[in-house]
Amino acid sequence: MNQPTEPIIAIDVYRARRERVLAALRAAGGGVAIVPTAPEALRNRDADYPYRHDSYFYYLTGFTEPEALLVLDASAAAGEPASILFCREKNVEREIWEGFRFGPDGARVAFGFDAAFAFGEVDAKLPHILADKPSLHYALGTSEKLDGQVRGWLEAVRMQGRSGVAAPTAARDLLPLLDEMRLVKDDHELAIMRRAGQISAQAHRRAMAACRPGVREYELEAELLYTFRKFGAQAPAYTSIVAAGANACVLHYPAGNAIAQEGDLILIDAACELDGYASDITRTFPASGRFTAPQRELYEIVLAAQQAAIAATRAGVTFDEPHQAAVRVLSQGLLDTGIVDRAKFASVDDVIAERAYAPFYMHRTGHWLGMDVHDVGDYRERGAPRDEAGVLPWRTLQASMTLTIEPGLYVRPAEGVPERYWNIGIRIEDDAIVTPDGCELITRDVPVAAEEIEALMQEARAAHETRK
Repeated sequence: MNQPTEPIIAIDVYRARRERVLAALRAAGGGVAIVPTAPEALRNRDADYPYRHDSYFYYLTGFTEPEALLVLDASAAAGEPASILFCREKNVEREIWEGFRFGPDGARVAFGFDAAFAFGEVDAKLPHILADKPSLHYALGTSEKLDGQVRGWLEAVRMQGRSGVAAPTAARDLLPLLDEMRLVKDDHELAIMRRAGQISAQAHRRAMAACRPGVREYELEAELLYTFRKFGAQAPAYTSIVAAGANACVLHYPAGNAIAQEGDLILIDAACELDGYASDITRTFPASGRFTAPQRELYEIVLAAQQAAIAATRAGVTFDEPHQAAVRVLSQGLLDTGIVDRAKFASVDDVIAERAYAPFYMHRTGHWLGMDVHDVGDYRERGAPRDEAGVLPWRTLQASMTLTIEPGLYVRPAEGVPERYWNIGIRIEDDAIVTPDGCELITRDVPVAAEEIEALMQEARAAHETRK
């Protein structure tokens, strides 16, 4: 199992999060919240995929075993348990094969729950917990299996109607509340994310140092994976993208077996997950260790766009402002290089208005980052007045939100595009913590400046030659 490596379980952190949920539910009239963890998944025959817990469940519990469910009873009577865990029982035989289990008693003590029961008792106990409660809160419609279980529990309560027992009269989506909590990180989360960023940056440095013409994409991926595990990360945060040459123009290209050629750029978008939290880094560098003139020209445009987006990232601005800052720099660069026809667009404002940059930059400049690499949380202000087009305003950034900053340019062969830029794909991505007056970049232990990248690669090659 991919167990987080926290030396001491942060009981107070997880308990405080559960108390926040309970307080919010009580303020809304009470009710019961149900949060299951993820199911195990069969890979093939009797081989499972490596287990990974559900992010919402882990956020509230710190518990990583499968077959577990959290119940938060905001209508519990005085002296009754409000936080209840259902988990696997201790089993000596299974633990010989699969490893340690906390069991209900051990989990209750180790993770600070009011009560804990065997997972096999869920169907018997949930109807009793739900009886006479005003509402049920869970992730509505996200799991057909969970929806079916909920229907069964509610039906079991309704069958007691002649005894005067009532089922909850309302079912509400729990996720908006949890999303808002997860969007602004606490100190515990930020410490883990900083460490994840350091590990991922070290992995990128190792891949840069190992790269030379003739290496295959999967060999560079192996350098990344080795470093993730060497420094304690449990897994990649997402499928690693290692793209040589024209493959870099495919946004989600998986690491394949293409051979890096002299003159190719290598785009690597890869990072680790550490103790339940993702990092996300992209670097682009020359296989030969030296950028060609056209590559360097486009690289400097993308780097300037990232710098503009970084400068625009701070508490109090909207989520969209860093993107617009990057788009302006990229659009000007596309005009200056002639990739966008200067005869058709008189100014950068025209390029932006007509979205003429979009064939070369088709994604946003960032996304939320946290337990999930594309983390939860609204990007627009839910409940705010809509504009004349019916669109909600962009969300305002707050301190301790975490996001990526990742502009790019992807130039495929096309009529009217100067041939010297064909098949150049570049993206530069860092992870940022929003602060009151700016942002803290937590992935800059791997260089972004072209001359620093070249120096790192040349130094690695010189060291390799010395060892021969």
